[in-house]
Amino acid sequence: MIRVLVVEDEPIAADAHVVYVGRVPGFVVAGRAATGADALRRLGRVPVDLVLLDMHLPDLHGLEVVRAMRAAGHHADVIAVTSARDLAVVRAAVSQGIVQYLLKPFVFATFRDKLERYRGYRQQVLDAGSVTGQHEVDRLLATLRSADPVNLPKGMSQESLDAVCASLRGAAAGRSAAEVAAVLGASRVTARRYLEHLADVGLASRHARYGNAGRPEVEYRWTA
Repeated sequence: MIRVLVVEDEPIAADAHVVYVGRVPGFVVAGRAATGADALRRLGRVPVDLVLLDMHLPDLHGLEVVRAMRAAGHHADVIAVTSARDLAVVRAAVSQGIVQYLLKPFVFATFRDKLERYRGYRQQVLDAGSVTGQHEVDRLLATLRSADPVNLPKGMSQESLDAVCASLRGAAAGRSAAEVAAVLGASRVTARRYLEHLADVGLASRHARYGNAGRPEVEYRWTA
């Protein structure tokens, strides 16, 4: 059984990740932490094989957590689970040995694919012990890479999802589906579908907006 530490400061996202881990055979949640310091403390207390690590924590950047882990002698593998799209961060993550990089928002199928590939990689490492040639090294590393992209829910595109994310991130306050639709030039129904998806995966939160009359309108705020 692969023991997983979930490090995520957003409670909704953390709950989702814990549930997701429990749905993938061969994995068990060993603990959860909301800060880098808490993660390092927990690594010193319980056995952990894999860390699901958000890059944006309230006290430390995820890369600082990885450096502190290695300095303290913790050898658990790390999968970055983050909304950080800065290529400099991706490059630094690779250089520090982070084995997978999972961008938010994602669906369970994407998450499961990453964990299953990591499980296959780990099992090959444990079984082999050593390699006889370059081809075995290449095959081992290829285990971590997805052969095909895992699709979003039917009818949704990554480009539109990225546009909705950018619309929320750039807003000083929350935005309604109608306001996002106006920014994107899409229908309100389409905008609401993407916004609801972001809320379901923990990247946006729903709030009631009360006007002068009539029913309150739902607005969405970026939480990542």
